[in-house]
Order: sequence, then structure tokens, then C-alpha cells
Amino acid sequence: MQGLFFESDTGARYALRFVVLLIGFWTAWRTGRAVADGWGNPPLVIAYTFLLGVMMRFLHFSLFQGPFLSIGFYLLDVAILLVFAFAGFRHRRTEQMSQNYYWLYEKSSPFSWRSKT
Repeated sequence: MQGLFFESDTGARYALRFVVLLIGFWTAWRTGRAVADGWGNPPLVIAYTFLLGVMMRFLHFSLFQGPFLSIGFYLLDVAILLVFAFAGFRHRRTEQMSQNYYWLYEKSSPFSWRSKT
């Protein structure tokens, strides 16, 4: 089984890996924001992130000859993507609550809100 980095990797392959990771992280962030835009619940973010994990496994398989049917790598991809997806979800939900209900809530951080006193 091949690992994350291979002996024949060159600088271009490292750059391509970085671009693929950025695409995955950005897609997860936008997925979380899209669910929040539709006023969806966090379980929907989890479901979409499991699908994104399959997409990331396919990219690693097709571009870098990594293992496609590896539960360990799949769960690792999903765990990392979940962090970005939930961050996007909470960021957008905080904007929604502080903008749509401005008389009730204000931002306390980029990822949370509090009641106005």
C-alpha cells in the first residue's frame, strides 16, 4: 500500500497535491456555507462531507495512484473535511443570526453570536 508521499515525487507533484488539498478544503467550506444558507441542520453537513470524502479519495487515486478503497484514508479525509465544513457552516450561521435578527443577536466572534443586552 502506498503512503501519502512517494519516492518519485517531484516539486510539481507536491504543488499539485497542495492544489488538490486547497480544492478539497475550499469545497468543504463552501458546502458548510451552502447548508447554512438553506437553513439546514448540521447532520446535512455531515452527509455532504461523506460524499466529499469519496471525491477526495478519487482525486488521490486518479492523480497520485493512491489507494481508493482504503477506509483509513477515507476516514482521515472525512475528518479533515468536516473541520472545514463545520467552520464554514458556523461562520455563515453567525452572519445570518447577527444580520437577520440584528435586534436580538450580535457577533461575539466569527463563529458565534450572543444575545444583545
